[in-house]
Amino acid sequence: MNVNAPTMQSAREAFDLAGMAVAPDASGALWIAAERALVVADLHLEKGSAFAERRVLLPPYDTAATLARLTAVIARHDPRVVVALGDSFHDIRAGGRMTERDRDGLRALTSGREWIWIAGNHDPAPPEGLGGVAMPELRLASLTLRHEPVVGSAPGEIAGHLHPVARVWSESGSTRRRCFVGDGARLVLPAFGAYAGGLNIRDVAFGGLFRGEVHAHALGRDRVYRVPMSRCAPD
Repeated sequence: MNVNAPTMQSAREAFDLAGMAVAPDASGALWIAAERALVVADLHLEKGSAFAERRVLLPPYDTAATLARLTAVIARHDPRVVVALGDSFHDIRAGGRMTERDRDGLRALTSGREWIWIAGNHDPAPPEGLGGVAMPELRLASLTLRHEPVVGSAPGEIAGHLHPVARVWSESGSTRRRCFVGDGARLVLPAFGAYAGGLNIRDVAFGGLFRGEVHAHALGRDRVYRVPMSRCAPD
């Protein structure tokens, strides 16, 4: 990703969100050091097999790839609690389509730590037998973690659902990246799932969410880039 040096931000550098320091990770996860909490959004496990049921054939490796990335970021941060912000499973039958290897891998991740499954529109309840606790939303200090951003002002809200991506312009052209997007009062996380798509942050779906100065935090290969909205273009 080619952006000017002043906009570049380390993957572990924190910024303030409603009085709490949060740090976007280049994987797409959010690290909240004061709570030792790792937050991920929109894993969409078994999206590939859901498409296969409709005769749209994709390589059936999205769950394994997503869990491998999740395992790596958990190993780096060693969180006390992991919060999955809904749409962790692509549909209510996803658990039954998972391979036993992937089920075992997920159970290994959820054991030995607190794990919260926030309800999403794709998965109002997680599959049984995989560990963790289901909740509609979670209050964490000054922050409220939920799947879908609410309408109107919501200081301290961390949400997913919208799968934000930024098209960032530079002198050499443009690049389209998954991103965090926020204004210091609320934050929307990128989709973590391997097959999850993305919605440009210039889309009308993001209109009205932010009232302060908006920045994208675009995912690079091994770091996050803080980019002002003025450098983000529509698709």
